[in-house]
Amino acid sequence: MSNYLVGDIQGCLDELLLLLEQVHFNAEKDTLWVAGDLVARGPKSLETLRFIKGLGNSAKVVLGNHDLHLIAVSLGIHNAKPRDKTQPILEAEDRHQLIHWLRQQPILAEHPEFVMSHAGIYPLWDLAQAKAAATEVESELRGDNWQSLIKQMYGNSPDVWHPSLQGMQRLRFIINAFTRMRYCYHDGRLDMASKLPPEQEDKSKLLPWFELTQRKPLPKKAIFGHWAALMGIDAQQVIGLDTGCVWGNYMTLLRWEDKRYFTQAAL
Repeated sequence: MSNYLVGDIQGCLDELLLLLEQVHFNAEKDTLWVAGDLVARGPKSLETLRFIKGLGNSAKVVLGNHDLHLIAVSLGIHNAKPRDKTQPILEAEDRHQLIHWLRQQPILAEHPEFVMSHAGIYPLWDLAQAKAAATEVESELRGDNWQSLIKQMYGNSPDVWHPSLQGMQRLRFIINAFTRMRYCYHDGRLDMASKLPPEQEDKSKLLPWFELTQRKPLPKKAIFGHWAALMGIDAQQVIGLDTGCVWGNYMTLLRWEDKRYFTQAAL
């Protein structure tokens, strides 16, 4: 009975299946944790959604920015970009069931020894604050006003957290922190522009969210994806699992119980 953790799949289902075959994944006793961005850019986004959904309780999924964008596209808020290769989802007979299933997924998932979100944990939140913030968005996404949330979630402001934030300003910050965050300014403000690896960024201005000096400690490891330029990281109580399979690199799977990594080169 093992827990397997994987970063961004982004429609690269064949590589995922090879990894699961490599570790002899058994859906009757094992659990697959997916750090968001199931869809977009890769060749099999529709098949990926169907496969992960079909795992039922054997899959634990958190939503990424591409997953939320797919929901927006399904509403006609944005047009599907050809490079995202998600049009087959929008034309599928089971599209409504798939989008509904996505809306039920959390943006933060917790294991006794780790927490998982797509982009990470906002450094000025402790775990209790992060869980409470995630619950706010998840309740809206699963509720009657979910379309309003999706329509208004786009934008980079506000860029810093304050408990007094209300309404869509509050929800937008939470969504951005969990699904889009990479760098923070030294005062905790989010930067949404840079996607560079840390060694190429000016650290006098920006720091990776997990290196912020005033970052609140968490009682367990924070697992995330989203940041392919890191090419994986295991340090400072964080583990980054996105190793850019969709960009021609490889997919990484972590077996939690023995901390063993497995990789599959992009096909």
